[in-house]
Amino acid sequence: MGNILLVAYLTKTLSESGTRSLDPDSIPLSEYLVLQILRRNSLDSSKKMEFFKWCSVRHIYKHSVSTYSQMFSTLCRSGYLEEVPDLLNSMKNDGVVVGSETFKLLLDAFIRSGKFDSALDILDHMEELGSNPNPHMYDSIIVALAKKNQVGLALSIMFKLLEASDGNEENAVRVSLPGSVACNALLVALRNGEMKVEFKTVFAKLRGKVGFKLNTWGYNICIHAFGCWGDLTTSLRLFKEMKEKSLASGSLDPDLCTYNSLIHVLCLAGKVKDAVIVYEELKVSGHEPDAFTYRILIQGCCKSYQMEDSTKIFSEMQYNGFLPDTVVYNSLLDGMFKARKVMEACQLFEKMVQDGVRASCWTYNILIDGLCKNGRAEAGYNLFCGLKKKGQFVDAVTYSIVVLLLCRKGHLEDALHLVEEMEERGFVVDLITITSLLIAFHKQGRWDCTERLMKHIRDVNLLPNVLKWRADMEASLKNPPRSREDYTPMFPSTGGLQEIMSSISSPKSRSDDGATEDEKSSSADTDQWSSSPYMDHLANQAKSTDLSSQLFSLARGQRVQAKGAGSFDIDMVNTFLSIFLAKGKLSLACKLFEIFTDMGVDPVSYTYNSIMSSFVKKGYFNRAWDVFNEMGEKVCPPDIATYNLVIQGLGKMGRADLASSVLDKLMKQGGYLDIVMYNTLIDALGKAGRIDEANNLFEQMKISGLNPDVVTYNIMIEVHSKTGRLKDAYKFLKMMLDAGCLPNHVTDTTLDFLAKEIEKLRYQKASIMRQKDDSP
Repeated sequence: MGNILLVAYLTKTLSESGTRSLDPDSIPLSEYLVLQILRRNSLDSSKKMEFFKWCSVRHIYKHSVSTYSQMFSTLCRSGYLEEVPDLLNSMKNDGVVVGSETFKLLLDAFIRSGKFDSALDILDHMEELGSNPNPHMYDSIIVALAKKNQVGLALSIMFKLLEASDGNEENAVRVSLPGSVACNALLVALRNGEMKVEFKTVFAKLRGKVGFKLNTWGYNICIHAFGCWGDLTTSLRLFKEMKEKSLASGSLDPDLCTYNSLIHVLCLAGKVKDAVIVYEELKVSGHEPDAFTYRILIQGCCKSYQMEDSTKIFSEMQYNGFLPDTVVYNSLLDGMFKARKVMEACQLFEKMVQDGVRASCWTYNILIDGLCKNGRAEAGYNLFCGLKKKGQFVDAVTYSIVVLLLCRKGHLEDALHLVEEMEERGFVVDLITITSLLIAFHKQGRWDCTERLMKHIRDVNLLPNVLKWRADMEASLKNPPRSREDYTPMFPSTGGLQEIMSSISSPKSRSDDGATEDEKSSSADTDQWSSSPYMDHLANQAKSTDLSSQLFSLARGQRVQAKGAGSFDIDMVNTFLSIFLAKGKLSLACKLFEIFTDMGVDPVSYTYNSIMSSFVKKGYFNRAWDVFNEMGEKVCPPDIATYNLVIQGLGKMGRADLASSVLDKLMKQGGYLDIVMYNTLIDALGKAGRIDEANNLFEQMKISGLNPDVVTYNIMIEVHSKTGRLKDAYKFLKMMLDAGCLPNHVTDTTLDFLAKEIEKLRYQKASIMRQKDDSP
């Protein structure tokens, strides 16, 4: 009874006035009494800490393991973690060592609060106090290191734990194998750090351990990671494995994150149509799409020019109560400008402002770039000048866009003035801007401008490195190294036209109903009662088909990769290839390509496309096919520009029938048609006399959401004029003017030809009428 009354008295006194009213001589301190006070739920944690410290300075009392453990537990529950370091030092001075469970409690508390440095300090205290972490504590350690971005240290701890479990497989789970939370945190850190080899190593080691099982989060991480790295086969197989385990145990059902990851990796692989089908399947599978689902699909559809699908999904997103953010609007704006939907893009921007969605620098960069590339350069430049005056929404990319525009227009002085202004405003002139200026210098023979440029570039290394690279290149071209035997072809011949057809799509045996064996097998394995039959079908296809060998890249090749020192050489090679090929110096460009590939510089799709384009223009079709074949051998997926060159070459060879076949195969491989591809195909079909097919393709173009541009209309007017369909040619001219598409000099030439054909037709009709009148 006396202890109960004493605890009640101390609790009341501490609550009201703290320790200043306590008489140390009248209170018989003991471990039991202190623990009772620390366990009182009615007492504030700060008062408990104050009482704990008050007890610590009493010479007649010394805290025990139990009281320290209780105090640490109290601080962790209440969030007073700033008191922990002092308490640890006090514990060290008292010569007390708490158990590993208490240290784990502290680790978890610091990790939950985001104080990863403090969590790692706990390990140092444990070492100083001679306390060894138990196996389960390593979960918290690995999580802390992964979130602190100390991935290397977390990885070494993980490997040590996995090695330690190798000698005792039966007890691996109980003794030292990390838990799923720690493994997932490390896998996320490896994925974010683009540590592909390490990710695959950890994944393989974990899969080989007895007792370790991926949970739903782990499967989602791996599906996303492998898909982002181009290994679609592994992603689909993991989904199939997940479904099989779900049917067996019911604990691994794919969730919304699983479907979002799958839709994302399908879009990355260029299989946007498949992604849209999976999205439709998702809506009836018991899951509801979220904002990320809509964002991923809209971005994928816009990048593949499927504007009808993108606007439909955008409408569904708003109908279901999701407010599109800046990223979604930016994706739609970019897609509409690339689809030549200028008016629709401007209306969308107005809607964006009216809906209160804040525009970013990237939004205005899309607007300026889109206006400039759609024949509204003056409007784009005026928008840029207006933003500059306001002092907002202008960054280095904005300046780079306008500098590139001025260089293309030949306004070199204005471009240099903008570069000077960039530096004055504190923006860094990047390699894209510098190489754009170099191309303009070469076109106009103004290498004297280089010295002027050097005065205004803040980066003291970039431009000198560019100029040194140019000097070394010129020296190499004059005295090329002899690293390969004379007369060895730069692009070995592999069979010409037949080889390119087989490399695009290897034929598979088909049955009478037109289905391949793989399609029949995957269809037979698909559960028709499944909530995701189409996704199951794709996963079954992955069993017998290697989808990792990407036959089409959704991302278009760029002249400058902008990856720092890692891509500097190929960036410069691409730049000078552009310079040489623009001057018609194909042999010099080929020599440059040969020198640097022999030096170990890996070409990218832009490099191959540049060489291939020149071969096609000059009629060297077999050499162009050899370039295409080497892209496949070098595992460099062709992009839309590559296939555009293939079809352009086939058209020039008079093989429009093969061009249509290539188009069909491209679409099956996840490809898409942009405005340039449509124009190339229509031109090839029209010149081959296949006018009806050209007309059908023109209608398909409009249905898909792409607006014909001046090139499209010029082609349609020309091919109809030359085949005598003058009324149809005039119809397309009227259609062009009604659409607000401004004619150019090519239109004038085409109209002159049309006028002559009309005049010729009138003369022929008049002659026939005169002959009839003269006849008896």
